[in-house]
Amino acid sequence: MAETQRPLSPHLQIYRKQVQMMTSITHRATGVALAVGSLLVVYGLLQLAAGEGSFNSFRHLMGNPVGVILLLGWSWALFFHLCNGIRHLIQDAGLGYEIPQFVRSSWLSVAGSVVLTVLVWAYVLMAGGAA
Repeated sequence: MAETQRPLSPHLQIYRKQVQMMTSITHRATGVALAVGSLLVVYGLLQLAAGEGSFNSFRHLMGNPVGVILLLGWSWALFFHLCNGIRHLIQDAGLGYEIPQFVRSSWLSVAGSVVLTVLVWAYVLMAGGAA
């Protein structure tokens, strides 16, 4: 048998990055981020139940720039996972499998998650919730 220099099976070095592939990978990553970030949300709820002093220290911790970035990232992950999950439900119904529809729905998941995140954070900041 002749020696070949090509891989035995397709690999990430062979494939071009496409929006469908990136949204699939991001969907998995946001699922992990939501699981880890949920621990932070539960910790906040426990501090809320522990009393005003405990919750104020949690608010101080989450009110610094790193905490706000973590909350912003967690909320984007939540909305992306939601939008992409709805896209998957539609595809489970047998719709949207043509390549143009698949690409369009992938971009809609990304755009929808950004819009929802901006709307929620605009409301939070206007209502003084991040203070």
